[in-house]
Amino acid sequence: MGTLSEEILGAPAGEYVDRKVDRAFVHDGTGVLTLEAWRCMGSGRIADPSRTYILFDHIAPANNSITANLQAELRQFAREHGIRFSEVGGGICHQLMSEGEVLPGEVVVGADSHSCTLGAFGAFATGVGATDMAAIWSEGMTWFRVPHTIGIRLSGTLPPRTEAKDLALTYVGRLGMDGASYQAIEFSGTGARGLSMDDRLTLSNLAVETGAKAGLFYADRVTCEYLAGFGKKVVPQVPAGCCYARTISIDLHEIVPVVAVPPRVDSVKPVSELEGLPIDQVFVGTCTNGRYADLERFARLVAGKKVKVRTIVVPASGSILARGIESGIIRDIIAAGCVVGSPGCGPCLGAHMGVIGEGEVCLSTANRNFRNRMGVGGEIYLGSVGTAAATALAGVLTDPGGA
Repeated sequence: MGTLSEEILGAPAGEYVDRKVDRAFVHDGTGVLTLEAWRCMGSGRIADPSRTYILFDHIAPANNSITANLQAELRQFAREHGIRFSEVGGGICHQLMSEGEVLPGEVVVGADSHSCTLGAFGAFATGVGATDMAAIWSEGMTWFRVPHTIGIRLSGTLPPRTEAKDLALTYVGRLGMDGASYQAIEFSGTGARGLSMDDRLTLSNLAVETGAKAGLFYADRVTCEYLAGFGKKVVPQVPAGCCYARTISIDLHEIVPVVAVPPRVDSVKPVSELEGLPIDQVFVGTCTNGRYADLERFARLVAGKKVKVRTIVVPASGSILARGIESGIIRDIIAAGCVVGSPGCGPCLGAHMGVIGEGEVCLSTANRNFRNRMGVGGEIYLGSVGTAAATALAGVLTDPGGA
């Protein structure tokens, strides 16, 4: 039997296949480029509008008139062709696709590199460029070279003060930023079965930071129960014996709070080694750590206290924001002195809603810390929600301790 990627794509690693795409999505940034390429191709048709999505999240709401005009064009296009559309405030494309859209065994393609997030459901999910997406719009299919797979076997459980983000940064640090180039990463083992869907989404999200095409979990009881909450009935995927190109074993008991030091995601150090580093801004959110469990954890840690640096919290979707308002955690976050932004990517890509200035330092729960990403001349340290909360309260980089 093959790896999960081989089973879904229907061929052994190294072979080229043409496959129907079950879900195809773009956001407001890549959607503009995809539309231009689609028009140049001249087909004039969308193969399957019901499985095609345009989701506004990157610069939403629009930051200037140019952006607003481009978004207006995409809105009109979606209406004319019956494409599934999410307006400003709906949330991040990867999060929206995780809210009952993507199912185990599907082939999912997004015009964004972090589309690998959705492999958490046992789907083959990967990112493509605008030209490839335009062809998918027209034909409903695309080609793949079936990737070889790196197996990451997890055992044990995470200590109370650590999170899936710490585990994700740890495996990225171990593999390196090109250690899984054009390969898939498959998470398995007793430790994997004990992780929540939110944890799995975080781990799959960072797969691309190793160069991987996809990061997959087998659908199991946790997956089935999560999707049942959206009215979707699915069956577990049964792991079979397969050959990995490489296997890495990680004992979750040994994971500690870590940060990725700029300007590389794989430059990972324990928070304890850098405690006391002055921080100008804390950002909690993105497709990595903007889910309800993340916001709930952050609220619990800051409730009844006051942050000492500007702190921006952006829910990953409108439904998460609504749930947070209903439960009261948004009230607690605001009372602690934080700012809550419109659901979406927020300042992650450096467009608006929290860009940092030259020489400023941000502790972010996002997935990238490259030079100038969130503002020219600024520096980004990547960490967990717990680390973000402890840091916001102290005003300097702080180990979350027993949080």
